[in-house]
Amino acid sequence: MNDNISGWNTWLTAFDDWTDVSISEVHGLMTGLMTACDAPDEPVWAKVFEELSFAPLPDEALTLLTEEAEDTVFQLKDKDDAYSYTPLVPDDEHDLYERVIALKQWANGFMTGFGITDCGLSSDENEMLSDLAKIGGIRLEYDEDFEGGEESYLHIYEFARMVPVSFATRKRKAVKDIALIAGLAIDAKTTKELQAEGKLPKPMPPVLDLMNQNRPS
Repeated sequence: MNDNISGWNTWLTAFDDWTDVSISEVHGLMTGLMTACDAPDEPVWAKVFEELSFAPLPDEALTLLTEEAEDTVFQLKDKDDAYSYTPLVPDDEHDLYERVIALKQWANGFMTGFGITDCGLSSDENEMLSDLAKIGGIRLEYDEDFEGGEESYLHIYEFARMVPVSFATRKRKAVKDIALIAGLAIDAKTTKELQAEGKLPKPMPPVLDLMNQNRPS
């Protein structure tokens, strides 16, 4: 699948002026959240990003994210369509290093997105998330060969691709009902604003400290 068909180029364009994290990590975050929740509208997505202490999304990016979330939920709900889900990473015309790092970022984003859903894990899901965390913890220098090369990359890519398919079987909830958002009006103060006022000791929700320690460089 090339970058135009996968949507990679569309996401690059929409998020061109927003650089808090990579588009792969945003896509992973969206997917993790959508394995347990129904797709929210733009104001709720904006609130999610505010509460995660990210900069506001450009209008084009916010619209794209909202539309992609709706498509992802629709896809993951269908047993047949779910198996065609793909993480947002560059195609095989890009260097292996770029693809590995993008998959690492997607994995970290997924763990963050699923983590804020406050859902419990089955033993199988816990094992899958532990393995996904290993992908999120990959350390690779630009001039360093990825152990196992293309074959190893395809193996971990296929594993990562199947995680949301496996996680999407639970009963869904509204994003506005998760702990990160629940009880907050759309115009409520963000975590960053409350921290600036000295009312919160930590800059980000505890789940991020636990599940997204490996920020992309």
